Amino acid sequence: MQTLHLDASELNLDFDARLKLANAIARQLLGEAMLLSFYDRDRNLESPAGVSECHVGCATPGWQDYAENRGGTLMVNFEHGRHVFCYRPI
Repeated sequence: MQTLHLDASELNLDFDARLKLANAIARQLLGEAMLLSFYDRDRNLESPAGVSECHVGCATPGWQDYAENRGGTLMVNFEHGRHVFCYRPI
C-alpha cells in the first residue's frame, strides 16, 4: 500500500478537517475512492470497530490489515499515526 506521510501539526486541524483533506488527496491520486478504514489515536478510535482486537502484539494494526485485504492502495498518515486513513479506488 502506498503511504503518504503528512505533517499538518502547524495547521491545527481536527480529525474532521484531516478526513476532508485525506479524501481530497485520495480523489486526486486514485480518482473515485472509497475510505476503507481509519485510526484516530487521539480518541483511540478505529473503523471498522474492533478490527485490532485480534492483532494484539502484531506488527500490522488491524485497521491497516483490514484495508490491505480489501484492495486498499493508499494510506494517508498524519503525524506519524495520529490520524490515518486507508483508501481503495472504486
